[in-house]
Amino acid sequence: MRGIAASPGIAIGKSILKEEKVLQADEREINSNEVEGELERLREALEKAVKELREIQEETKQKVGPEEAEIFSAHQMLVQDPEMTQVMEEGIKNEKKNAEKALVDAVEQYASLMAGLEDEYMQAREADIRDVGNRVLRILKGESDQQENLPDDSIIIARDLTPSDTARLDKDRVLAFVTADGSRTSHSAIMARSLGIPAVVGLGREFLEEVEDGMQVIVDGNSGEIYLDPDEEKLSEYRDKLEAYRKEKERLAQFKDVKAVTRDGEEVEVVGNIGNTGDVEPLLEQGGEGIGLFRTEFLYMDRDDLPGEEEQFEAYREVAEAMGDYPVIIRTLDIGGDKDLPYLEQPEEMNPFLGYRAIRLCLDQPEIFKPQLKAILRASHYGNVKLMYPMIATLEEVREANKLLEEAKKELEQEDIPFDREMEKGIMIEVPGAVMIAEDLSDEVDFFSIGTNDLIQYAMAVDRGNERIAYLHSPYHPAVLKLIEETIAAGHRNDIWVGMCGEAAGDELLLPFLLGAGLDEFSMSAGSVLRIKELLGFWTREEAREVTEAALKLKTAREVQEFLEEKKKTAR
Repeated sequence: MRGIAASPGIAIGKSILKEEKVLQADEREINSNEVEGELERLREALEKAVKELREIQEETKQKVGPEEAEIFSAHQMLVQDPEMTQVMEEGIKNEKKNAEKALVDAVEQYASLMAGLEDEYMQAREADIRDVGNRVLRILKGESDQQENLPDDSIIIARDLTPSDTARLDKDRVLAFVTADGSRTSHSAIMARSLGIPAVVGLGREFLEEVEDGMQVIVDGNSGEIYLDPDEEKLSEYRDKLEAYRKEKERLAQFKDVKAVTRDGEEVEVVGNIGNTGDVEPLLEQGGEGIGLFRTEFLYMDRDDLPGEEEQFEAYREVAEAMGDYPVIIRTLDIGGDKDLPYLEQPEEMNPFLGYRAIRLCLDQPEIFKPQLKAILRASHYGNVKLMYPMIATLEEVREANKLLEEAKKELEQEDIPFDREMEKGIMIEVPGAVMIAEDLSDEVDFFSIGTNDLIQYAMAVDRGNERIAYLHSPYHPAVLKLIEETIAAGHRNDIWVGMCGEAAGDELLLPFLLGAGLDEFSMSAGSVLRIKELLGFWTREEAREVTEAALKLKTAREVQEFLEEKKKTAR
C-alpha cells in the first residue's frame, strides 16, 4: 500500500494498533446552582492543561529541539484562546451544559472550521485542536496522562497521531509509525523527521481495516510504501536495504575526525547549523568542523520577557568554548514571519514573511538589539566567534547595524570587558535584492552566508509551507542557481569568503554545482555532515566547475535535477 512519505528511513517490526481518541463527553444538564462550580472545574482543567503542555514543551526541547517544541507553545495558546474559552463558558452559563459537554462542543466547532478550510496547512491544525481538547477532557474526567509501555520493534498504526503522542514516542522501542490521515505538513510528520523516526501518512481510512495487532510490517519512509505480512522475498529485500544502511553508517564514520578535502587536495569547510546549546555535542559527534549558523531565537522563546545580556553571553560563551578553535557564526535575532514573541507587541500583518521581522525589527528596537550585540562580542573572547545579520535587503541596514556594533564595542571598552576587536561580521544573503547589490554590501562585511530556504521563497514568490505549490520551492530552478552563483562570484571579486547555511548546503545533488561555483563553506544539519565530507572527495574543483557551467545553461528545474542526478552516478 502507498501513502505519503512523511519521514525517511526503513523499519521492519510488529504492528501496534493505537486506539483513536474520540472526543466524547458524558452529557449532563446542570441547574443554576451548579453553574459556578462547572465554570471553576473548566478553568482548573484549562490551567492544568497549560502546565502539562509546558512540561511536554520542555521535554520536547531537550529531546527534539526548540523549533519542534514551539508546537506546544501553540497548543498552550489554543488552550488559552479567549474566543474558544468564551464559547465553552457560554455553553455552561446559557445552555446549562456540564463542563465536559461545553468543552467538546466548542472543540468540535473549531476543529470542523479548520477541517473545512481549503489551505492544507490550516486543515492539518484540526489535529492540534482535537489533541488539546482531549487533554482538557482527560483532566476533567480525572484520568492520568501515563504513557503506555510498548514492546520492542513496535510500529505504531493509527488513524492519526497527535503532536504530543509523537513527541513522547519511545525511540528505543518504536521503529516507525503509519497513519491513515495526515500530510507532510502535519505536526506529527514534522516531529517524526526531527526525531529521525520513519513515517508514512495519509494511507486512507480503509487501510486500518487491513491491519491487525502483531502483524509483521515493513515501513519505507523514503517511498511511502507499506507492506503488511510481507512474503520472505520482500522481507529479504528490505533486510538487505537495512544492512546496506548500517554499512553506510560504518563507512561514513571514518570521516568524523578528518578534514573535508576535494580529490585534488583542497580543504573545504563543512560545518553545522544549530538551534540551541544542546546541539553542539551531536554536531561534533557527526564530524562538524564548526558552526555556520547558530540560531539565537531559542533564548527568546518560551518565556514571558526578553533575555538579558548576561544570560545571552553565558549561552554564547558555552558554545564558543565547546567548539574550541572551530568557527562559531552567531546569527542575530531572526524573529517574525512564523516566529512570534508573545511578550513583544508585534503588529498583525497580511504578509509576515515580508514584514516587520529579523534585522528590520532589531534596528527599530535597539534596546533589544544592543544587548545581543554586546553578548556576542563578549563571547568572542572565548572562541572563534563571528557575527551574522539576517535578512539584509539594503546597504543602509548593514551600515546602521555596524554602527550599533561599534557603539556596543565602545561601551564594552568603557566597562573594561574583553572581546575580540577583529571579530568577523557577515550577512545572510536571502533576499534577491541583496544579490543585486552584493558588490556594495561586500564593502561593509567580512563574509556572506547564503540562506537558500528564504532566498528560494522570495525569488520564486512561493510559500514553502504550502504543499500545493511546494514544487516551486526548488533549489534546482535556474533562477535560484544564478542567484547563488552571482553571490559567490561577487564575494570573491571583493575578497570575502562565501558560505551557505540553507538546506541546499546539505543537498547531495547540488554539491558539485556549489563546489564548482566556488562556495567556501557548507553549513547543514548534523546528520548530513559525514556524507557531504565523503562526496567532496569525489570531485576536483575543476571538474565541479564544468558541472556548474553546464547547469547554468539549462532552462528548467527538472532539466537541472536530471543533469545533477546523472553527474552523481558517475562521481566516484
